[in-house]
Amino acid sequence: QVQLVESGGGSVQAGGSLKLSCAASESIFSNCAIGWYRQAPGKERELVSSRSTGGINWYADSVKGRFTISQDNAKRTMYLQMNSLKTEDTAVYYCAACYGLRSYTYWGQGTQVTVSS
Repeated sequence: QVQLVESGGGSVQAGGSLKLSCAASESIFSNCAIGWYRQAPGKERELVSSRSTGGINWYADSVKGRFTISQDNAKRTMYLQMNSLKTEDTAVYYCAACYGLRSYTYWGQGTQVTVSS
């Protein structure tokens, strides 16, 4: 069973930056679509960014121009660079990989990002 382990969450002031990492236990990213989701308290989980196997990136309007998704296949790691953070970016962030019929197959455990004003 592939495991995804996230790191890089934390607390930051508005306007600051964080970089989330998601390391896989096996080399899967070169053949899989990847994505980052987030879930704020009292809200549904939402897709923040994704990257297709062809390298096409997608971003939610709320993070476009501020977040960047990337991956390093040699390190078996995917990333989410978050700049110009806003208080509304506060959430638990999840990485996901390998899209199946309806959803991603593998999920990280989640990492908390807290942005204060």
